[in-house]
Amino acid sequence: MGLNPSFWKRRKVLITGHTGFKGSWLSLWLQKLGAQVSGYALEPPTEPNLFQLADVPKGMISLLGDVQNFQQLCSFILAQQPEIIIHGAAQALVRRSHDEPLLTYATNVLGTANVLESVRRNKSVRVVIVVTSDKCYENREWLWPYRENEPLGGSDPYSSSKACAELVTAAYRDSFFPLEKLEEHGVAIATVRAGNVIGGGDWAQDRLVPDIVRAMSTGRPVRVRHPAAIRPWQHVLEPLRGYLMLAERLHQDGRRFSGAWNFGPDSGDAKPVQWVVETMAELWGAIAGWQQETGEHMPEAEILSLDSTKARKVLGWEPEMSLTTALEWTVEWYRAFHRNENLQRLTLEQIDRYESLFVCDPKASHQERL
Repeated sequence: MGLNPSFWKRRKVLITGHTGFKGSWLSLWLQKLGAQVSGYALEPPTEPNLFQLADVPKGMISLLGDVQNFQQLCSFILAQQPEIIIHGAAQALVRRSHDEPLLTYATNVLGTANVLESVRRNKSVRVVIVVTSDKCYENREWLWPYRENEPLGGSDPYSSSKACAELVTAAYRDSFFPLEKLEEHGVAIATVRAGNVIGGGDWAQDRLVPDIVRAMSTGRPVRVRHPAAIRPWQHVLEPLRGYLMLAERLHQDGRRFSGAWNFGPDSGDAKPVQWVVETMAELWGAIAGWQQETGEHMPEAEILSLDSTKARKVLGWEPEMSLTTALEWTVEWYRAFHRNENLQRLTLEQIDRYESLFVCDPKASHQERL
């Protein structure tokens, strides 16, 4: 199953974190679908950044602000009157969470509470999707993937802050938006947990693919901390499609689709860091290779993967792109950047290409698609 474009036509959608990597891809996709998009976020987190390179703000209402600022956030939501909120604003880097733990908890936990409290004070919202992380699970270094009902946890500030965001969301849903009273309050809430997303336009520090691109584009070897660590890699469009599909279903049947959802790649695409580095180097044509960093590093999980059976069986979502293809598209995007090509056009072309991989019936009703 794919998306129903008619659902999104002129639908009011508000995204927090729209200036970031995932938020920029999502904002551009929703603009393409014809939604009325607004966004609330800090300044783009890097220079360069996808938000500006793909001219994302041109097609939406954008306000720069911090989700820790409740009054500004609540006022903006009240002014925009969105039906759907996708809350993606976060401090999203594990290493930074060690350097700035208080900022991480304030943004990821209190920021989530601020969004949900704003929804409580606004009568237009019908769907809320809170984006957390695959790292919200208590990682036991299991060989099998984690399911939505596994215990939450985290041994570093980033991971535990995302587990806390899950708990805050569940508490708000149970206390203020209970499913048994859905007809009264009309708000359906879900959390979404994705794997390690990749794609063009990411320049974050201490993230594998941007580190690889920076090294290869300057002819230097890639420096790798944990080459044997296994992660659930996936192109950024894969979980974003899951979020959009889930929003459609929540709007139509909130009682059935509320709760937590995993959107991870096929098990064969949970690959070691070294495999990703070597595959990207081959695609890029780089000859400098890679080196393992020496010295002490903060602890990281050796293996982490997600079980997306629920999304497959209940929602009808499944991965459409192999990891190899995802890396090919990523290299294509960064090569275009270095050639000073039109990156909004390329980003939209990749979204078009991705949409061609799955069924997208503009005439399908929600009930037919269920």
